[in-house]
Amino acid sequence: MLLSEQDQLLSYNGEVLVFQLSKAKRAEEADDKTMNLCVRRMAFNRDTKLFAQKSSGVFSMAASHSKIEMICCSCTTDSRTGIILPCILMKKKKQNVVKYFLLLLHSSNQFEPSFYFKLDYELKEDIRLFAGPSLLWRHANKLFYISSNTSVVQSAPVQLSSVVWTGEIVGEGSVVLGIRTACLPETEDADGFSVSDRAIWGSEFLGYAIQTQKMLTGTCFMPHAYSRVVSSVYVCKSERLKKQLRISLVAITHKNQLIWFQNGVPKGVCELPYQKPCSVKPALTSSRDLLFVVSFASGNSCVVQRKDGLQVASKWQKVKCVLVDDFIGSGSEQLLLLFKDDSNTDVLSTFKITDLGEVNYASGINYKHDVPAAEGLQENGLLTVRALETRLQAGWTSVRELQEHLLLQKKVILESCRALIDLVEERTHILPNSKEEGLVSLWDDVVNPADSLSKETSLVPEVPERFTEELWQRVVGDSLVVGVKLTESFYLSLSDASLSLVMDQDFSLISPIIKCQSKIIKLNKAFSALAVSSSQTEPPAKKIKLDLHSRNDLKKECPKRSSRIQLGGAKTVTAVTSLSPLLAFHRVCCVVLLHARKQNQQNDSSQQSKKITVLCGKIFLSLEDISNGRYSVKMLRNNSYCTGSMEDILAVLAVSVRFSFQIVSCDCTLTPVSSWLLGEMECTPFKECQDYVFCHKTGNVHGTIFNWVLRNPFEGILTIFCRNLTVLFQCLHSLARALPPSCSVKLLRSGSKGVLTEQLALALEKEMHALKNSLFLKETKAENSLTWGSESGKKINNAPLAFLLDTEEGVQQFRKKLQNEREESERSMNQTMNGALYQKIALKIAEAQLSSDMIVWRLA
Repeated sequence: MLLSEQDQLLSYNGEVLVFQLSKAKRAEEADDKTMNLCVRRMAFNRDTKLFAQKSSGVFSMAASHSKIEMICCSCTTDSRTGIILPCILMKKKKQNVVKYFLLLLHSSNQFEPSFYFKLDYELKEDIRLFAGPSLLWRHANKLFYISSNTSVVQSAPVQLSSVVWTGEIVGEGSVVLGIRTACLPETEDADGFSVSDRAIWGSEFLGYAIQTQKMLTGTCFMPHAYSRVVSSVYVCKSERLKKQLRISLVAITHKNQLIWFQNGVPKGVCELPYQKPCSVKPALTSSRDLLFVVSFASGNSCVVQRKDGLQVASKWQKVKCVLVDDFIGSGSEQLLLLFKDDSNTDVLSTFKITDLGEVNYASGINYKHDVPAAEGLQENGLLTVRALETRLQAGWTSVRELQEHLLLQKKVILESCRALIDLVEERTHILPNSKEEGLVSLWDDVVNPADSLSKETSLVPEVPERFTEELWQRVVGDSLVVGVKLTESFYLSLSDASLSLVMDQDFSLISPIIKCQSKIIKLNKAFSALAVSSSQTEPPAKKIKLDLHSRNDLKKECPKRSSRIQLGGAKTVTAVTSLSPLLAFHRVCCVVLLHARKQNQQNDSSQQSKKITVLCGKIFLSLEDISNGRYSVKMLRNNSYCTGSMEDILAVLAVSVRFSFQIVSCDCTLTPVSSWLLGEMECTPFKECQDYVFCHKTGNVHGTIFNWVLRNPFEGILTIFCRNLTVLFQCLHSLARALPPSCSVKLLRSGSKGVLTEQLALALEKEMHALKNSLFLKETKAENSLTWGSESGKKINNAPLAFLLDTEEGVQQFRKKLQNEREESERSMNQTMNGALYQKIALKIAEAQLSSDMIVWRLA
């Protein structure tokens, strides 16, 4: 495959696209009436260490008495779908009329004409392709552009002497950064400027937003003094903080320098090794280092790295072009350098793939036979790796010893706190066993553990374990949220943890128990996945017939609303109740009780979990404290984050109602959702958990929490935590205006399918254990009965049958034995069970089946 100077190379999704213009074979005899634009997709093979053709495509064009050329190519975003596609700008010149047209290349190697236009002059200066796709150029110091949406050439109301950058800016859309002649202040005397002032004011930077047609001050990019030396710019990052635009960029100058600017202030400079730099582009390698690739007019290239200040990391000569992409499929970017080779005209014949680190492939190297030549280098590398592994192991040992020391300190502090609490509550404190703490006794005498244990249990009452670490309360609207943080060693069943609030005052006319509502919230360590199982209506499956005792138990459990939140191993249980009834008493003291099931550590399924009730402490609430905002939730915007303690976040989630929606788009990406959250809804992420955003927009939607999880560019899950349905409808109404008409929004009944499937598996396992336990009890009673029958029949001789039937005594003995076996068989077939035990087993089985039916109904 031959590559001419007019052909174009482009990297796209780890492949190299080679565009070539050629005459059609059948057109050679027809006066060259047809031209073919051919594209070849070349992929790097890590086994052969060479580029191989993956696929190809052809686009035919009529070329009667016309000259067709390729002007430029680039990868831009298709505004119809949001997908980045390769695009090629073509020129067709016939006499004095020049026609330009833009082609899009799809994954099927099909070319799609996007737009075309005619001019009476040729494009030569500052030709740029950007999102749309759109085309921008400069002619006679005027700026012109055309997009696929309008297909009409438009002129910008600015005059620029050069264009140094074109791209996207947050909140502004497509922006052009150029240099123009400075406009001197009219109030100043032009003759009063010094030579240096004239040099500075001779030119200035100017940004122009194409969509909004708004002028941007150039000082937010760079000081105007650099406008006379800067030749090319690349904007690395742009963001808005407090309505102020903050930009980080690199610029190359005619003085052979690369300068790093941040918020309009130079932060670093690097001298370049060659003359006349013409372009700069970034590369993010596997070591997470940001590299800047600079190309020079002489055909040379170099790489500047930001690590430890700007410095030249490598340089090459006789480079045809440099492409940046993930060519080897490692998940990070590499540099592909194509070198000039007069002896070989094949495309991609002389190349080098590198990331200035572990990745290093080059053409013309036999990797199988060149290994012995590098034995010394490999041996030195192996010794270096071994030394580093030894140092790493020593460092890890020190870290582990430090962790053990900190853990021991934590145990001593916790045990001291427990002893202090027992002293305050006038209870006898029992020190933990030395074997459990991994300690060795310093005394010579040996104490029998059984005797000491019996003495302790006889003299000291049983002391409950310490389960709670912290008790907190918050006021959210008209709701009071009480939270209890549990210890890490407290193993609880998620479905059986709840809180009760009991008033500590003596009220004879009202019940001291405060009504609460229940909800379960689960958080992981990074707060990146949060699932809330809200109260669901009972499915039309099966009902349970309960006795009076069971109904009283349900009356105790149903009113509770407890949220169990797990964060990095620690668990927090919350309860939500109405605040206004409590304020009628002006001052309220409530006792907080935790009801839970403590799971046994044994794997024996016959062992039942133990129900426990733990006194967590007391909370005090007064109208004066609420008026002063003592327990209010504080969600403030600090720069680009939403501040607030973890208790504030948990309190807001506990009182919110959760709705999940599946958003699917067939023909475009879902980028408008993120723009809608950060723009129209004025959301900022939590500093504690950046996957969730807090709405600061004024009105009813203020305080709503969103979570947007993008499964792929065309499907995502939007979770909304809001106060009520009115807020939900307002959010959905605003979202519908931001989404394209082809998007479909589906309400998910309860979380994701994976979470419900896991819950169903646990419910079925619990149901199986309940059935197994009931059969185990029945088999135990049957074995006892059979054992009793066997013992009663031990007195009968087990003599041979023929011998027993010879005598009358033997016949009587055989008849008695047969009668005993018949009675044993009847007893094993007709087992009876105590009524209370049967009722208890039947209730447990029905509860387990009802729980699994509930989850199946929610999955349907």
